Amino acid sequence: MDQANRHNPPSRPNAPTVSIDTAVAARKPDAESPLPSSAQATPMQPDPGEESLFNIVGNPFGLSPGHLSKLIEPKSVVALQALGSLPGLERGLRTDARAGLSTDETRVQKEPGCGRAATNTREPKINHTDPSQPLSFLNKCSDHYLDRRRVFGENRLPDRKSKSFLALAWIALQDRVLILLSVAAAISLALGLYQTFDGHREEGHGAQVEWIEGVAIIVAILVVVIVGALNDWQKERQFRRLNQKKEDRSVTVVRSGRAARISVHDVLVGDVMVLEQGDVIPVDGVLSEGHNVSCDESSSTGESDLVKKMPAEAVSQALLQPDADIRKLDPFLLSGAKVLDGVGRFLVTAVGPHSSLGRTMLALRNDPGMTPLQARLNVLAGYIAKLGSAAGVLLFTVLLIEFLARLPGNTASGQEKGQNFLRILITAITIIVVAVPEGLPLAVTLSLAFATKKMTRENNLVRHLQSCETMGNATVICSDKTGTLTQNVMTVVGGSLGTGGTTFADRDFSPHTARRLSNCNAIPSTKDAGGGAAMTGKQQLTTSELASTLHIEFRDLIKESIAVNTTAFEGEENGQPAFIGTKTETALLDWAKRNFGLRPLATERAQYPLAQVFPFNSRRKCMGSVIQLPGNKHRLLVKGAPEVVLERCSTAVADPTQPLSPTPLQVSDKTAISDAVSQYASLSLRTLALAYRDLDSWPPEGKHADDSADIFHSMTWLAVVAIQDPVREGVPAAVHDCRRASVAVKMVTGDKVETARAIARECGIIADDRDSGGRVMEGAEFRHLREEQRRTVVRELCVLARSSPEDKRVLVESLRALGEVVAVTGDGTNDAPALKAADVGFSMGVMGTEVAKEASDIILMDDNFSSIVKALAWGRAINDAVKKFLQFQITVNITAVVLTFVSAVASSEERSVLNAIQLLWVNLIMDTFAALALATDPPNGSLLDRAPEPRNAPLINLTMWKMILGQSVYQLAVCLTMHFAGPSFLPYPDPQLRTLVFNTFVFMQIFKLVNSRRIDNKLNIFEGLHRNHLFMLMMALMVAGQVLIVFIGGAAFVVVRLSGVQWAISLVLGFMSIPVGILIRLVPDRYLGACVRRLPSLPRWRRKTRETDQEASAGRGYNAAATGRNLESAMFSIRDDLAFLKRVRGGRIAALSEAIAIRPSRSEGENGQRRRSKSTMRSAVGMPGLLAASIGAMSPVVRQAETGSTRSVRQSGD
Repeated sequence: MDQANRHNPPSRPNAPTVSIDTAVAARKPDAESPLPSSAQATPMQPDPGEESLFNIVGNPFGLSPGHLSKLIEPKSVVALQALGSLPGLERGLRTDARAGLSTDETRVQKEPGCGRAATNTREPKINHTDPSQPLSFLNKCSDHYLDRRRVFGENRLPDRKSKSFLALAWIALQDRVLILLSVAAAISLALGLYQTFDGHREEGHGAQVEWIEGVAIIVAILVVVIVGALNDWQKERQFRRLNQKKEDRSVTVVRSGRAARISVHDVLVGDVMVLEQGDVIPVDGVLSEGHNVSCDESSSTGESDLVKKMPAEAVSQALLQPDADIRKLDPFLLSGAKVLDGVGRFLVTAVGPHSSLGRTMLALRNDPGMTPLQARLNVLAGYIAKLGSAAGVLLFTVLLIEFLARLPGNTASGQEKGQNFLRILITAITIIVVAVPEGLPLAVTLSLAFATKKMTRENNLVRHLQSCETMGNATVICSDKTGTLTQNVMTVVGGSLGTGGTTFADRDFSPHTARRLSNCNAIPSTKDAGGGAAMTGKQQLTTSELASTLHIEFRDLIKESIAVNTTAFEGEENGQPAFIGTKTETALLDWAKRNFGLRPLATERAQYPLAQVFPFNSRRKCMGSVIQLPGNKHRLLVKGAPEVVLERCSTAVADPTQPLSPTPLQVSDKTAISDAVSQYASLSLRTLALAYRDLDSWPPEGKHADDSADIFHSMTWLAVVAIQDPVREGVPAAVHDCRRASVAVKMVTGDKVETARAIARECGIIADDRDSGGRVMEGAEFRHLREEQRRTVVRELCVLARSSPEDKRVLVESLRALGEVVAVTGDGTNDAPALKAADVGFSMGVMGTEVAKEASDIILMDDNFSSIVKALAWGRAINDAVKKFLQFQITVNITAVVLTFVSAVASSEERSVLNAIQLLWVNLIMDTFAALALATDPPNGSLLDRAPEPRNAPLINLTMWKMILGQSVYQLAVCLTMHFAGPSFLPYPDPQLRTLVFNTFVFMQIFKLVNSRRIDNKLNIFEGLHRNHLFMLMMALMVAGQVLIVFIGGAAFVVVRLSGVQWAISLVLGFMSIPVGILIRLVPDRYLGACVRRLPSLPRWRRKTRETDQEASAGRGYNAAATGRNLESAMFSIRDDLAFLKRVRGGRIAALSEAIAIRPSRSEGENGQRRRSKSTMRSAVGMPGLLAASIGAMSPVVRQAETGSTRSVRQSGD
């Protein structure tokens, strides 16, 4: 019995069962009651439509989910008393508020006469397992608690029904352009069949297969639809698995009187769950025992005020008082609420869909919407779609005019004329299919899905997808020390007992550390002539000598302080008995067990009934527990930061080897103790002080029991212990990688300056003592800086010591106000504001509180700083993958559209060199195969060799445009030369020449895909290729598909077989894309930039806006409200652009556009009307404008919207 009795006195009298009549009669008249009379009269009456929750077939329990729902919806003390308060819940749920559920329970036999809980007087049968039996099986036994699961359900929401493959295929088939193309292909097929079987066949023309083109186009459409549906189906599966992992976590429950860690999904109604500060409550319940429990229920009620909780039995007692205010009696714990203070335990009353949070989540299930990168890509996609649509319409118009002009002299049959017209229509429609880049959102979705899956394997659990994109451009990482930079494997290796005359060091743990500690412990002792604490010499001990040297009174007091004043408990880790709790507390318990004969915690605690607990928080920087001593005396036990505890001590134990005799603590004693603490800190050791205070009564006369300021003074100093927490292996290398990537690392810790400086030096955050570039500052000094001074300091600041969570938040917001992209780590409840304020928040998966995890974007499952660097690399890989795909796709867009347009207009038969079915094959390569190949490139070593991109960087930078334009010029020059001048130097028949042009064009795209693996000017395009197996598979599929098309495509693709020489020409010209790419990379970017700056069409207004934004941001801090308004305006523009895509395409694009649903702001225009967007997408000004705008970093979305979208979209996902 350890954690089960952690917060209880050893015995508990039977609580009075207050009936509803007694409760109401004891209160004021009904006229003053805050409850409606109907609630008082019939608190258990089912609401309309919820009768099924009250009538469960074969229910062996005295209560049903309907009865329990009356406790919470809304909170009702009246309903609690109607159920018999806590004893009634115990009987009705067949559980025990102390021991919890029995681990032997499988099925529950309904006892005779077992009805409503308030009338059931029989005690529940609780079977207790053998204490030696491990509880690790609790997560694995599916044959336990069968009736309990059936009646009350499990703590998981029903899986949202995913779209089937056929449903996804149907959605993809709703693409309006594909529908139009299908209709045209069907008409072409009908005409072809008529021509083939009408019986009129000219001599010498062989078999007529006019119908094959229509069939081939329909088959190609089906392939596009099936491949798109497969990608969407796979994406949904990956994200569903990610969400399942993201929602799972471990909680502490008491079963059969023993504490156990189980999955949150295995919590059942009737469980007794342990509460600690920082927990996010996963279920509904009623508080059974607790100290100072306060909850933030704003997520459920919308009220930001803290709600003080009272145990159920205390509520029953309060109701007996005539002046009880029922509105202040709250024993109810709501799922989703955050425990901001206190410790305790509660009885679970509702789980899963029956809990308050579960009901809300079921009602609010919707798609999370788009990430900022997806939104930016859709803006670009809309721009390209408009240009492509305009090209398709223009091509159809020109060819139609030519067709009509030649119609009088056309001697072909009516069927042939109809086929010619349909060919013109199909070619124009296919141009639109090729030009509308639906592969852009597919690329970023695939990249995010692939990256999040890989990041999970590397201990980064992504909660919000947009954080992956943002992390790639992080410029500053603000990291905690304990557990992130250090191993969080703590061991007491030394310390100073009393006023410093007796010290000890653990020589067995680390000889090197012991030698350093011995030198540290060799400080001179003080001798006070005025009767203060005095020692004539210094006594140095090893830890093995402590038990035999220290006096039994001092030894028992140390053991008592460590065993009782802690939130840790005994449990299991990896099947072995262990202490479970914070690493600092478990280190103290291990030390006491090794050296002071610490018995099981339940035995130690049973001797000292607990009267009050003051949990640790960042404001107090210490923790206290009040225990009851014989003779109705009490003792306050305190541990915490040495400087805080020492300041509140007035006496000290002078000699721990003698009976306890506290003596006054003089200034010289405090100086000696402070010097010892500083020297320990300089050795990278954490320090923790122990103190106590004896009290004649509790609470002290005239003092309030809950006010620690009235209690924590006039204490007696016991000792300070030094705890070693080594730096994690790999952290110095990770910090070096951050420096290589131009990412600054700042350490934010609550430790002393000396400890923080020593750890920072070991990690490489500060090079050495001579490093003048890194500044170390204490939180107290930092928070008193003026805003202008703070902005000057934060860039140079490397270590912020003795800091509070508020200091961390201010640091983050100051950095963001300077334009930095900030990532921050946090593990405590009070770190939530800093995690929210950062661009990317990392919480600790092992030691982090649930509040911190809820506020974060990524959970570090191993609490390791090296995992943050992995997230940085993956973030850059995601951004690079999308840019690689853009570089590839826009090249294909330009060449395919221009080649088709020019060749069709120049042809006397209105025929393009690339027909519709060939263009659909190119579209499949461009939108699907390329997305799969380029979106799955893992990070390579060179990713960290460049600086982060600024917030307002364009999607397509100058280097990328240089490659796009250069490759487009090369491909168009080759294809147009072969098509128009080919007959003069390539003596091939027209069908072979057309096939040669098509084959060469496709292989140029295939080799261009390899060339697109780099978006910078470096020449190694094969870096990391061997690790991207999907890229090689896609390359093989494209090559195999093209070979099959040429050899057996025949009439379907309108191709003929090529000779060996013709294959060599195709491959050589295609391969030349790689050396051409090398030449393009060797051209300095400044030449292209100079040409762009000379273009008269460069929009100057956008540059002025950006400069104005930068000037404005330099003079003010981060403004969340302004950012939100700018984001809203930008998202309206994106929604309008997507509306165009939706009108043109529908299908999968429609699903993306529906993800944006924003209510118009009344402040954006007069009479509540939204102003028209000024996005450059309002008019298609042509490709030169697009090139100039992108090169000049002129995104269609203003910069504030880009910076705000990363935060606001993330917060909406919370």
